[in-house]
Amino acid sequence: MAAAPTGEAAIRFTAQRRALALAAALLCCLACLGCSQDEPALRVDMHNRQETVLPTPEAGLTYAYLPQYSHTTSYERHHRLVEYLRTATGLPLRQVFPDTFDEHVKMVAQGQIDISFTNPFVYIKLAQQGATGFARTIKSTGKADFCSEIICRSDNKALSVPADCRGKRWIAVDPLSAGGYLFALGHFHDLGIHRRDFAEIAFAPGPGGKQENVVLAVLAGKYDFGTIREGTLDVLKGRIDMDQIRILARTRAYPEWLFAARKGLDQRVVDKISQAMFALDPQNPEHAAILGAAGLARIIPATDRDCDPVRELVSKLELNEGAP
Repeated sequence: MAAAPTGEAAIRFTAQRRALALAAALLCCLACLGCSQDEPALRVDMHNRQETVLPTPEAGLTYAYLPQYSHTTSYERHHRLVEYLRTATGLPLRQVFPDTFDEHVKMVAQGQIDISFTNPFVYIKLAQQGATGFARTIKSTGKADFCSEIICRSDNKALSVPADCRGKRWIAVDPLSAGGYLFALGHFHDLGIHRRDFAEIAFAPGPGGKQENVVLAVLAGKYDFGTIREGTLDVLKGRIDMDQIRILARTRAYPEWLFAARKGLDQRVVDKISQAMFALDPQNPEHAAILGAAGLARIIPATDRDCDPVRELVSKLELNEGAP
């Protein structure tokens, strides 16, 4: 058995015991204050618990610009339009940013994109899924159609006409790009130049920024020529030396980009959005700023038949060369 403490140790031991006793007494007093004579103590059963479920925020409606340009450019061009539509319709519309053309198509099919701003080639794919085109654009140039531009370095002496592209390395925007691939493929086809006749056909890396990346790849000399939609070089003004890029040719024009609603979207929602779009007046300074940021002059009604010229091109290429 341990010996009892003596001397200073005994004094310290006694003080510690008194302090512990005082603390215990204080805890008892506090417990008594917490319960009155008329209010019995409440026994808490920690085994009987209920999980708190937080409400899921409303997802709202989604709007996406097919990612031909960088996400920054897509936002800068269309966020004013999205804000206007949200205010004009009272609908919870928000802009989302798919990384690739293929992802955009899949998100529409999965119901993750409600309103899509897309090229006519991709629209044909969306229409096969049940999407409906309801509005199309007139560009700030006043045109309701657009073309592809075939570009090369200005100092590339091997290329003077499109026929010179045979056997060369081609960088295009994306397999689903209209102005950045399909229209040019059709142009070469009409010249008797087929996909097998090129040394290489590559597609721009990305997420987003694919049009710009084609120009930069040609400028760097990685490819002999590239194809972009008209207007892309304007996006890059001030960022590159335009004197180093030459437009070798332009294709024929096809219908401009359009707005489509995914399959199953409430028609009342589509009607609200389309009416707000058609109400944008370029004579109204506030509306002009919205349209100008997007590079548009007007938004007008569309029908599915507007894309028939592109369907005819796709059918021609599929018949003669397989899937574009």
